[in-house]
Amino acid sequence: MNTKKFKLSNFFFTLTIIFYVANVMGILFTVILNSFGKNWFTGIIPQAYTVDWYKYAANEHDILHLLGVTFFVVIVLVVVSLLVAYPAAYVMARKEFKFKGPIMALFFLPMLIPPMTYGIPLATLLLRIRIPNLLAVILANLVPIIPFMILILTPFIEQVGEGLESAARMLGASRLTIFAKILIPLTKPGILTAGILSVVKAISAFDLTFLIAKGSSMTLVVALYSDAFAAGARPMQAIDALAVIYFGITMTCLLIALKFVNPTQMVFKIK
Repeated sequence: MNTKKFKLSNFFFTLTIIFYVANVMGILFTVILNSFGKNWFTGIIPQAYTVDWYKYAANEHDILHLLGVTFFVVIVLVVVSLLVAYPAAYVMARKEFKFKGPIMALFFLPMLIPPMTYGIPLATLLLRIRIPNLLAVILANLVPIIPFMILILTPFIEQVGEGLESAARMLGASRLTIFAKILIPLTKPGILTAGILSVVKAISAFDLTFLIAKGSSMTLVVALYSDAFAAGARPMQAIDALAVIYFGITMTCLLIALKFVNPTQMVFKIK
């Protein structure tokens, strides 16, 4: 009886995976095919193929400028977030203080609460004080990225024994030396994990960026949304071409992240 149940559960699990993968691959294949397709009015595949839709999308948006803005925002976000999140994660990993639990729980809020709930008042404030638009985009996206990094970095720092720091202090090492010579090298996998996963998260950040970005400060994902839903007629094939570019960049970052991420390290030390 147990064997039958086990085999039945395996069957339904396999069926679910096949159904999910078939749906995702079907959608992805259709978008890619349409981005190269020409005269696709009937039939399973297009009657001809072209790269003109990619040229159209590139000329419509000045693709080099669009990619430049996107990666500038992402790089600044990741660097600033690391500079803020690493010391904060160190404190959360090493120190015991009152309300530590509630403070750690607060770090989850930007990832649990829909971004629009705090994004609209945040965007209103940033636009009202009239800071440069690109800077406003970066400041808004720091809100979810910094807590995300803290949650990733904390378990990596916890795994470094405090005895190493104590021994270094006994030998006369300063706090800066301990950070530079001990903590940073030993937590490098965590820094890479937090940085690369944050790159993936920042590239796909839409809600807060959409509320603030305009004109030359639009990122790739906002431009893609604008093409699909803004006023005016645009060829669907050109929209799909831009979607393929966005998908390719995101998947490349994700694959790089998976190369460095070790899920067994991303756990909190049991006290």
